[in-house]
Amino acid sequence: MTSRIVVSAVCVYSPEGLLLTVRKRGTDRFMHPGGKPEPGESPAETASRELLEEVGIQVAAEALMPLGVWIARAANEAATDIEATVFTAPGAHDPAEVHPAAEIDELRWIDPRAEPDADLAPLLTDHVLPELARRQQSPPHRRA
Repeated sequence: MTSRIVVSAVCVYSPEGLLLTVRKRGTDRFMHPGGKPEPGESPAETASRELLEEVGIQVAAEALMPLGVWIARAANEAATDIEATVFTAPGAHDPAEVHPAAEIDELRWIDPRAEPDADLAPLLTDHVLPELARRQQSPPHRRA
């Protein structure tokens, strides 16, 4: 039987359009900054708190922009799925000002348009990167 973990995650971009990924201590997969909610937290509040705790970026929960909600295979827990609410942080963030903290061992900025590396989490490869690509290819809306 597969268990499910609820998480929130955040897409953070550099001025060059690179996407921030993190590798948590004791793991080998890169993923978004994010994590599990504390009691009473909304998904956006969780995302805001985790972003500050893990990489030092302060963004108010109400400033995060929803990207989607997906169920994906957990990157680091066997027989587990995650139900992830994913947000985008507004603006661009200078990589020199983003630092690993808490349980984060390593940061890596990736090109979201490039072929994904094999060590990315399934949420990224199966859901978020395809959604980002789809949004880039969508024609602009025309006014009637």
